[in-house]
Amino acid sequence: GEADFISEEDFLSAIQYAFEVIKDIIKLQNELVAECGVAKRVVVEPEVNVTLNEAVDKFIDGKISPLNDPKVKFDRYEDIRSFKSSIIEEMGDDYADDGRAISSYIDDQITADLRKRTLAGKRADGRNLTTVRDIAIDTALLPRVHGSSLFTRGETQALATITLGGKRDEQMLDNIEGLTYKRNMLHYNFPSFCVGEARMRFSLSRREVGHGNLAERAIRGVLPSFDDFPYTIRVVSEVLESNGSSSMATVCGGIIALMDAGVPIKNPVAGVAMGLIMEDEDNYAILTDILGTEDHLGDMDFKVAGTRDGISAIQMDLKINGLPIELMKNALQQAKEARLHILDVMEEAVPSVRPTLSVHAPKIGKASLPVDRIGDFIGPGGKNIKAVQADYECDVNVEEDGLCVILGQDQEKIDYVVALINSYNMKPEAGATYDAEVVKIMDFGCFVKIAPGKEGLVHISSLNWNRVEKVTDVVKEGEMVKVKLMEIDDRGRLNFSMKALMERPPRDSKPEGSHS
Repeated sequence: GEADFISEEDFLSAIQYAFEVIKDIIKLQNELVAECGVAKRVVVEPEVNVTLNEAVDKFIDGKISPLNDPKVKFDRYEDIRSFKSSIIEEMGDDYADDGRAISSYIDDQITADLRKRTLAGKRADGRNLTTVRDIAIDTALLPRVHGSSLFTRGETQALATITLGGKRDEQMLDNIEGLTYKRNMLHYNFPSFCVGEARMRFSLSRREVGHGNLAERAIRGVLPSFDDFPYTIRVVSEVLESNGSSSMATVCGGIIALMDAGVPIKNPVAGVAMGLIMEDEDNYAILTDILGTEDHLGDMDFKVAGTRDGISAIQMDLKINGLPIELMKNALQQAKEARLHILDVMEEAVPSVRPTLSVHAPKIGKASLPVDRIGDFIGPGGKNIKAVQADYECDVNVEEDGLCVILGQDQEKIDYVVALINSYNMKPEAGATYDAEVVKIMDFGCFVKIAPGKEGLVHISSLNWNRVEKVTDVVKEGEMVKVKLMEIDDRGRLNFSMKALMERPPRDSKPEGSHS
């Protein structure tokens, strides 16, 4: 789910309201089921081999609890694997065909012991119920990307990178509602090596898509608008190590990378995964910042992300039939305390957004074309716009409404293109002075251009106060001159003068080279 930074109290009220509304939906569903007359499939639980389990108990008695003593993830896995192998070997040939059942039963006993320890306040890694694992933060690790961070929380680590682009870099989405474009995106990658495995990778998994969507929703509300920051923003999170809540590490790492990139986010966002061990409504433990093991053996995975002001995204997976509302309230409060702690650590490491963008980030500019002038700017077959892009080493994207986004590496060239595009909006005014380019020489004068599509005549008599025999004696094609717009005639033609901007010589002065 996604929220607009609402308080925990408002969130809880929304859940309670939805709960009442859902009752009517469930009633309708039950009526439809009854009308269809389809019997629900019964899943038969596997039979329990009591004799085998009693035999295993004799070999594992008193040996299970030490396996759950605090240790790092892979050491624990190795200890459990070795323990299972030794028990199967000790039980001898009489149980040679029961290896899988023995292993499964031992897992059940390890889980039961760990749940019991957790309810007593002793977690798998030695923390109490409300402690967040140690956090380490690094920024600007990668020199060529536009922003980067390495966020480590316990044995979970995410490398986040930022790439800034222009309008052409937006993600095109062909939805059922039509073609849309996505300016801000977050992609989450979970390579097999991050959990100590080596397997072929063919495409994104549903899990990666889902975790990426959750993290994207968590940070979307703090990203700047197009008007404030006209870049396309791509966040990529590479999970390098995972032992619980890599999606929330992606949220934290992604925000830090955005700040490192100089993206003007509104507020930092952090996320935490909450867990639950529940025997009944009076005997339960809410866990802050769960491990992978606690996710596996626990009854809830409740991810909560947001700012100091409120919640921006949530996701809950339950293995039990439901949660009492008071338990949900306690979990939200515990998650808030953890989120504020994580934000404190993040803001200590990166107090503010970097004031400037990376030198490798593209420069950007915005301009607006009149809709009826878009064709003039683009030119036949794109001739004009291609020339602008080639001459000024930039990329110009023109929208249907006339919005132009210019992307390049040289700010001066971008500024020139912005000015060029904005000149299409210019309305010539009689009496105003303009810089103009001489575009054509005629016997009777020259044509000058003050802006694209804005051309007019400087008559030969208006070139100079002195008599001009040949136009080319005064101006050359391609030359820049200053002109004054004398009039716009009833046909819309522009008549300019150069001599109107010159000091008029005395009446008795004679042209240079004249004789008495």
